Amino acid sequence: MEMIWQGVLAAIRLLITGDPEVIDITLLTLKVSFTGTFISLLIGIPFGTLLALKPFPGRQFVLSVVNTGMGLPPVVVGLWVSIFLWRSGPFGFLNIMYTPIAIIIAQAIIASPIIAALTCAALQQTDPKLRLQIQALGTTRLQYIWLLLKEVRFSLLAAIIAGFGAIVSEIGASMAVGGNIKGQTRVLTTATVLEVSKGNFDIAIALSIILCILAYGATLGLTLLQQKQQGGQ
Repeated sequence: MEMIWQGVLAAIRLLITGDPEVIDITLLTLKVSFTGTFISLLIGIPFGTLLALKPFPGRQFVLSVVNTGMGLPPVVVGLWVSIFLWRSGPFGFLNIMYTPIAIIIAQAIIASPIIAALTCAALQQTDPKLRLQIQALGTTRLQYIWLLLKEVRFSLLAAIIAGFGAIVSEIGASMAVGGNIKGQTRVLTTATVLEVSKGNFDIAIALSIILCILAYGATLGLTLLQQKQQGGQ
């Protein structure tokens, strides 16, 4: 209990004093997490919409692969992104290994299947009568998709929360492609593991508390937006 208490005190001290290193790590965590979530939205929502609304040969197989991707281990993603971005890999010429860009790519790959699968599930649960009503209005294909997405907007917000949660809490991919380099690619999760390996449990607890506050704050904002829209329905 004393160690936990010391960790809580260390967290308060780090927050109050505004430790420069902790601030840099927190800002980088926010930057890569929000960017990774945004990219996964650009990939996941259109792909999930395609799976839900466009029949094509092998759709069930593709959907099963996407659903499997919801549980994709981050360390596996980190391994394959590393292979592709390694100096001798197919995209080694980009020279982005051990940079925040590499972390963002890996995190987007982790969250995209989650958002795609939840988007697909939400659209497939819409009432067939509603789809017919929308089509009866003479809408274009894009208007039809937009109105359906608007109908399932609460589920989409839940998908965003799930995607962000997967990104902000992962560590295997960030460690593999980022390298946990101080001042460059160190984020809260990798910094926490580093402090644990050094036996600095008080600082590790402090960093974990900051990470939890960060994750809670972001998801709280999305949850309040979701509930506000639901209340105004």
